[in-house]
Amino acid sequence: MRGRDDETGEFLGPSRSQQRREALEVLSLGEKLVALTDAQLAKLPVPESLLPHIRETRRITAHIAHKRQLAFLAKQMRREDDETLEAIRDALDEHGDTARREVAAMHRVEAWRERLIEEGDEALTALLDEHPEADRQRVRQLVRNAIDERNRNKPPRAYRELYRELRALILGASATQDEDAELNDAEHDDAE
Repeated sequence: MRGRDDETGEFLGPSRSQQRREALEVLSLGEKLVALTDAQLAKLPVPESLLPHIRETRRITAHIAHKRQLAFLAKQMRREDDETLEAIRDALDEHGDTARREVAAMHRVEAWRERLIEEGDEALTALLDEHPEADRQRVRQLVRNAIDERNRNKPPRAYRELYRELRALILGASATQDEDAELNDAEHDDAE
């Protein structure tokens, strides 16, 4: 319903610029959907009618043909209601947040590993203060072996094993805390 209101002279509906911006947002959303794997796509609230178009766009690799197919996908997406597109955007944002949290956790584990190798017992004491359930002897042995491997230019077997041990310790604790928080929330909701 574009145009002017005959009585007031005001514009009705979105301007052409606004329509272009919205179309580009949908195109960008389509690009993100095409970049996802089938497993990731299955977790999103994507309508069944769009799935063949997404797969077809993925299949086409020639630049101009891919661009044309992507534009067609965006056209099909614009036919969906705004709530559906908003739900897809929200789910994609949540998916991105999860990936960022996983990367941050990985960096945290790597930082602990480097700190243990560089600082030795001081870092081990700090780790045990933070995670008292850690096996002091096992971690200390892995740190010693990782340092020895590094000094002898050997393959980093103990270095990787130390990472796995720290990941289980640090992420296992945070996963348990998340589960406890969810249980507490559920119990709190049941009490109300």
